[in-house]
Amino acid sequence: MGLNKIRKTIIAVPARVDSSRLPKKVLADINGKPMLIRVLEQCKKVRIPAEIILCTDSKILSELAKSIGIRSYSTNKDCKSGSERIASVISEIVKNSWIDTESNLAISDETKFKQTLVINVQADQPFLEPNVLKRMYEFFLCQNEVPEVVTPIYKLNKKDIHNTSVVKTLLNQDHKAIYFSRSALPHIRDISKNNWSSHYDYWGHVGIYGYRADILSNWFKYPFSMLEKCEKLEQLKLIDAGIKISTFEVKGNFLSVDTKEDLLTAREWSEN
Repeated sequence: MGLNKIRKTIIAVPARVDSSRLPKKVLADINGKPMLIRVLEQCKKVRIPAEIILCTDSKILSELAKSIGIRSYSTNKDCKSGSERIASVISEIVKNSWIDTESNLAISDETKFKQTLVINVQADQPFLEPNVLKRMYEFFLCQNEVPEVVTPIYKLNKKDIHNTSVVKTLLNQDHKAIYFSRSALPHIRDISKNNWSSHYDYWGHVGIYGYRADILSNWFKYPFSMLEKCEKLEQLKLIDAGIKISTFEVKGNFLSVDTKEDLLTAREWSEN
């Protein structure tokens, strides 16, 4: 069973200051705390045996993480996505994760990478539900074969099906993700868009990934993806490369702060 195949777990938060749509959003104040601190504190609430780390190109963000006892890994400014940011330092992350393990020297590097789970948490989700990460960890443990990549999904409300701020996930019959888009998928022919939800279940993507570390270690070997370039969604690089992305369903509201309006919503939520 998978229980014997994942031996190390890392919760990795990639972050940068220079976000394009909402500059310095991870430093934005939400009821007295920077958004990044809120994300890291939510990660600390997860009841699984995991180390929490920050991957960033910013000394300011590193110091913030250090203030609450979280180690940072220094990355290049040119990383194109959060996953790429983690991938750029994955060898160092895995090495440090295993360094104090008994029989460390007897285990091959290949085995260490395949037995390390890296959970990628976005730095713009200040109300991250810790139980989602716990369920991610348990999903990996209960599979007969350790998945390559896993991501949580949730059933969309009718009003969000055509909301381009919400990333949608298209599934096959095995509940593997076969595409991601800000457009509603699938397109239902000859039916008014207002009624699509009556004909098909539409799924939203939470924006959290669980990676086997060897998948991340090969990130820069995967071919260029025109799909990723067009949609600006990093997971399409994996789809294009033939990597299987498993999913599991969660319930709730999942706010990613991308715009000023999202930030106002986050501040409202924090007061309730």
